[in-house]
Amino acid sequence: MLPAPPQFSYSPIVRRPDFSWPDGKRLAVYVALCVEHFSYGSGLGLAYSPGLSHPNSYNWGWREYGNRVGGWRLVDLFAQYGLPLTVLLNTECYEHCPELVAAFRERGDEIVAHGRTNSEHQNGLAREDEARLIGETTDAIRRHEGRPPAGWMSPGAHPSAATEDLLAGSGYLYTMDWPIDDQPVWMRTPSGPLLAMPYPHEVNDVPMIVLHDGTGAAFADMAIDNLDEMLEQSRGQPLVCGITIHTFIVGQPFRLKQFRRVLDRIAALQDRIWFTTAGDIARHYAGLCPAPETAR
Repeated sequence: MLPAPPQFSYSPIVRRPDFSWPDGKRLAVYVALCVEHFSYGSGLGLAYSPGLSHPNSYNWGWREYGNRVGGWRLVDLFAQYGLPLTVLLNTECYEHCPELVAAFRERGDEIVAHGRTNSEHQNGLAREDEARLIGETTDAIRRHEGRPPAGWMSPGAHPSAATEDLLAGSGYLYTMDWPIDDQPVWMRTPSGPLLAMPYPHEVNDVPMIVLHDGTGAAFADMAIDNLDEMLEQSRGQPLVCGITIHTFIVGQPFRLKQFRRVLDRIAALQDRIWFTTAGDIARHYAGLCPAPETAR
């Protein structure tokens, strides 16, 4: 038998308990907005021009545009539609662009821990160093937001073999590192259960636009098609539809124009979908479907 992740077992979606989201709705929808800060002159991170040596004003500047301009455009856009965001935050942004983080706080958006910076990945760190990274990230959010984060997304979506255990031991409810399902999945760790929240591996502007050279229009079409098809599929099972965007990608004006079509479609479906945050979805699911004994 092939090696498999120890945190969960195979489970076909057609063999799950049935339930509904609030008001009897069958499809829960959220938009994750990644708000990131990158080290200048060193470190990892998505590159517009891969292979250029450090220091690299072009790659750093492309990503910094999101903090200076793109993020603000998205704050305004979601305010126009009256929709909440699930903000995946590098906590270095508290020092680098505190005004932008404050704008999300004032809106009441959910803050999900996204490490300190996307210039580092925790996979490959010693366990004590990863525990320190998680602890520093958690403490920064608790200090600035007045409460600890419920959810975690590893920088670069690159957790280690110890990440889930460290998160459960630190009081986290859910992780977004495992794009394995259209429903939340209880994971087992030595420190207790942890939810794997559905996270969009493909309806995500990084693979679609940056890696696969998709256009802003094609990304908007993808998101709308996925939403419509999942709404139809949710007749059979309650589902979660996520859409992931980055301040420096969809926050570019020509892509923002196309993304308005996605929000128009979401607004038109408000009576049929539950548009909310990843944290609210996780809490609702945990209340209806507590962790089984096999995850404890």
